[in-house]
Amino acid sequence: MNEHNTTNTEEIIKQLDINFFPQIQSYLNELYLSEKGTFFSKLYFDIPLGNILAAIFSLFFFLLLRKMFAKLVIQVLQPLAKQTQTYYDDRILSALRGPLSFVFFTIGVRLFFALLFLETPIVEKIINTMIMFNLFWAIYAMVHALRGVIYHFTERFNPELSHEMGNFLLTVIRVIVLSIGLGAILQLWGVNVAGLMAGLGIGGLAFALAAKDTAANLFGSIALLLDKSIRIGEWIRIDEVEGVVEDIGMRTTKIRTFKKSLITLPNQVIANSPIENFSRRGIRRIKIKLGLTYDASSEQIEHVIADIKTMLRNHKGIAQNEMMLVKFTTFDDSSLGILVYTFTKTSKWEKYLKIKEEVNINIMKIVENNNVAFAFPSQSLYIESMPKVLDNQK
Repeated sequence: MNEHNTTNTEEIIKQLDINFFPQIQSYLNELYLSEKGTFFSKLYFDIPLGNILAAIFSLFFFLLLRKMFAKLVIQVLQPLAKQTQTYYDDRILSALRGPLSFVFFTIGVRLFFALLFLETPIVEKIINTMIMFNLFWAIYAMVHALRGVIYHFTERFNPELSHEMGNFLLTVIRVIVLSIGLGAILQLWGVNVAGLMAGLGIGGLAFALAAKDTAANLFGSIALLLDKSIRIGEWIRIDEVEGVVEDIGMRTTKIRTFKKSLITLPNQVIANSPIENFSRRGIRRIKIKLGLTYDASSEQIEHVIADIKTMLRNHKGIAQNEMMLVKFTTFDDSSLGILVYTFTKTSKWEKYLKIKEEVNINIMKIVENNNVAFAFPSQSLYIESMPKVLDNQK
């Protein structure tokens, strides 16, 4: 009985073969038929113990190789890439580190199933799906790594909007890559992609109705890029939303408010709303309403106005080619009103505040030097005569 079982085992072992790395199975078969291979040749579910152990070992071995490769890239290849003059090799190496590491995992899984004699059609589809996924993952990562080339390409058409147009083009390319990759994977699993697209064409009307807002946002983003209404980094206000543009996407635009909250607006809303772009002013207005006390003489008022005009004309931060007004405008209830209206050479907030501070301090000095005082809301009560007290007592 034992001899019969041994003979059957030997016949099974001689017939063992795998398509992936067949040399490994040849070495295992020699081990099984040797004098020391009795333990490893024991069959479990018609699979030798040696094959089971080899499958587990190979899976962990290639997982270890994957980690070693990632460590090699970080410690050896990346420092070498940084020594070159171009930065594209650094980005490509960083982008392909994940897909290349996944290759080792795919090989380990493939060998694992092969050594367990599970090379079924389903397993083949799983392995091919992993390979296809890894291929398009690498292409997708390469697109991101070479985004500088796309920015350089868009800069030739419009240097001012090269970044925004580049982001839009990158998004389109990524969508195309993902769509082709998904179609290829579905094709591997027997899904008729052409028939699926035809089915989508039949239901195109319903799809268009459901996606009308998305399409409107897409065309809104194109309109924003073509009209050059806004750019990343600009300070804008749309209705009640005010802040700095952080990103212009295919569907939405992100605005960082001065409270540091992030507001996302649909592009169709932006395209159909009035946009106030503060960053494109170049200059910024200073408007001051001075109130001087009523005890100031007309001569003092004239001197104050003349001194303020001279100060503004000599200030390096004031735009001399723009409108400049210093006028005695109103007789207010408790003050004599003087309007100071001018523009700074910059629109940047910090520089603007510094110039305005200097102007305010200079105006205070001018008022003090002319012995005039600033008025504040007050009321004066003037009594012409005291009423006589009638003595009713006689």
